[in-house]
Amino acid sequence: MTSFLPYNNRNLDLSFLVFRPTVVLLDDLLEALKHFSFCTKDLGCAQSSIFKSIHGNMVIWYGAWTKRATENKDLLTATLLSLLRDTSRLAILEEQCFFDAFAGESKDGSTAAKFSTGDIISITIGTPTAGELNDLCYACLALFKSNFKTDGASSGVCLKCPGTKNTPPRVASLYVWKSLQLCYTWILNSDYRTKILPYLEKFSLGMKYDIFWVVYVSSDDLPSYQSRFDNHMVVTGGERTEEGQQEQLVQSEIAHWSSSWH
Repeated sequence: MTSFLPYNNRNLDLSFLVFRPTVVLLDDLLEALKHFSFCTKDLGCAQSSIFKSIHGNMVIWYGAWTKRATENKDLLTATLLSLLRDTSRLAILEEQCFFDAFAGESKDGSTAAKFSTGDIISITIGTPTAGELNDLCYACLALFKSNFKTDGASSGVCLKCPGTKNTPPRVASLYVWKSLQLCYTWILNSDYRTKILPYLEKFSLGMKYDIFWVVYVSSDDLPSYQSRFDNHMVVTGGERTEEGQQEQLVQSEIAHWSSSWH
């Protein structure tokens, strides 16, 4: 079963909750977020997913909601925060915001970026000043079209958040990768000084980049979730061994990208 990110904001509102776990083992947090996903269905959540950082200490919950007015989003946010009280002993909620999709592309011609449990995604997010938001969106789109030419990415989407009185504006891009190995290869072969920085160097912003496992999508039936993810790890075990040889280089490259973009 799959989840998806649309390429426009016509029908769905997209929300992301970013958690910093405070426990070593994440099983309880992931189970709590799966239960949270189940509860959000009655609030109008059409689909949800959970992403776990491969190299960092971060978990992201993604939800796609039936379209609603801004004031209703505020009410929804308050309700979601109340439902998350039980997770406070397991993780700190660092960010909560709604994004609009404004562009995207798939190698198979589909109208949304699709992903399933066990897939690999990468996320780049920038925080510009308010006056830079539109220009950064254009730069993000140009960079996306340039990067999407790589053979490793199967789909991707560009997102923007105008910000609120409590949160700054943000621009993000998300790629779905055919494998972790291909994602690593793209990172290690990318010349960010000549191919990436020219799009972004005029902006006063901080950039963050990370790679995630998709560890749950709401279309999964709960009994099959753990076995499916475990089977994926077994099947790709040989690949992960090879990838492990590159992991230190990738971690160094990711840290270098982030520090260079501040």
